Amino acid sequence: MAQTRTEHDFLVVGAGSAGSVLTRRLLDQGYSVQVLEAGPPDDDARVHSPQGWPALLGSALDWAAVSVPQRHAGGRTLAWPRGKVLGGSSSLNGMIYVRGHRSDYDGWAADGCPGWDWDSVLPLFKRSEDHVDGAGAWHGAGGPLPVSRITEPHPTAAAFVEAAAGLGHPVTEDFNGARMTGVGFNHVTVRGGLRMSAWQSFVAPVLGNPGLTVTTGARVHRVLLEKGRAVGVEYAADGRLHRARAAREVLLCGGVLGSPQTLLHSGIGPADALGAVGVETVVDLPGVGANLHDHLLVSNVYEATGPLPAGTANLLEAQLFASSDARLPGPDLQPLFMHLVYPAESYPVPEHGYTIAPGLVRPRSRGTLRPASADPEAAPLIDPNVLDDPYDLEALVDAVELSREIGGQRAFDVWRKAEVAPGPKARTRDDLRAFVRRAVATYHHQVGTCRMGRGAAAVVDPSLRVYGVDGLRVADASVMPSVPSGNTNAPTIMVGEKAAEMVLADAG
Repeated sequence: MAQTRTEHDFLVVGAGSAGSVLTRRLLDQGYSVQVLEAGPPDDDARVHSPQGWPALLGSALDWAAVSVPQRHAGGRTLAWPRGKVLGGSSSLNGMIYVRGHRSDYDGWAADGCPGWDWDSVLPLFKRSEDHVDGAGAWHGAGGPLPVSRITEPHPTAAAFVEAAAGLGHPVTEDFNGARMTGVGFNHVTVRGGLRMSAWQSFVAPVLGNPGLTVTTGARVHRVLLEKGRAVGVEYAADGRLHRARAAREVLLCGGVLGSPQTLLHSGIGPADALGAVGVETVVDLPGVGANLHDHLLVSNVYEATGPLPAGTANLLEAQLFASSDARLPGPDLQPLFMHLVYPAESYPVPEHGYTIAPGLVRPRSRGTLRPASADPEAAPLIDPNVLDDPYDLEALVDAVELSREIGGQRAFDVWRKAEVAPGPKARTRDDLRAFVRRAVATYHHQVGTCRMGRGAAAVVDPSLRVYGVDGLRVADASVMPSVPSGNTNAPTIMVGEKAAEMVLADAG
């Protein structure tokens, strides 16, 4: 869409989950918004198919970020898919709708973020929803975001639920309801056989709004500052540099990689890291790019007895939330079932198979994102520092043991030919530790690089304002002090709702 004005009330940098929510809520209140998205429109048919996501990983719609070599994972680099398209990662993800555990948000509030406790954010989750079950204590209806149940589960997903239940895990009808712990089928952001990304849900229905300008293919380089206030951004598009201005605020929604990178190249960040690459420090903010962490995942892969039947949902239909330690306030393990082969690095890939993916959702290791050079389009140095904390390794091994126990149950006898990864030679806990280091990967749930809170480690305050700069906020998964213990798309949409509420309150 062509730009029709030189200044808008608000600039939204990044059309992902939170950016889409913010855009819609601001437009609904009569404000003008320019959205700047580095990727293209979401007109690739694979985006809209609930089963198209595997083909999007590594495609032109993926930033295809890569970590630096990981010293606790055999020196391997990790691939981090991130959406580069309208909808951001909500256009690439597995469409699982999980909010996380009450204790996640109460922990944020206790850690210096008042107003982000569970009782405060639950209404924001519900506000977004148009849940197939209708409105109730746990869900909302009439919101922009369709949330559905899987009504025809794949037979292998049903076998997973049966196997876990047979081991004593409670069956959970709704991971977003009264009890998160247990095994069950996912709720998904799908309606009418189509992916409902944040962009499709929140913005596509109002594309005709005269206050909206959408600029795709726009790579934002830096925030424009005048007398300590953000007044716009500089971005590259069509081979030229452009400037866009905001009369009220600049809202960074570029995600865990994009938002800190924009701050760093604007001179906002740790002075030592900026100086090392020749970027002048404007605001010495040590927390920018720190606190990087992610849910970790490995693949317990099985060769099937033959071709599996085609599924009708999102390929990721069932999962289990469990605890490695009864003293934890909520689950820390999240084995996810896939009725496809999700390969474990360096292990064989069977022609026909399925995967139980052991996941860790309360990681303790923390890493960094740092600028690689003064070039704002150079990929940053991403070091999640996976498995640095011994707890992460041991808990992930617990998740592997749990997944293998499920995979060996009678419910899978008709489907299981052989375990491929970690394979029958992996018998001891040391064998499984070696497997985890060799095959650990991402659950695609990165957070933390623009941490919200108080004190020297924080980048934004609880109202998401960047410390030391007026008129600038960050609203995306990067502000999360710690990752919620579940898939992060729904929490990121909630961050967008909370941000909109605060921005509108300040706009008067």
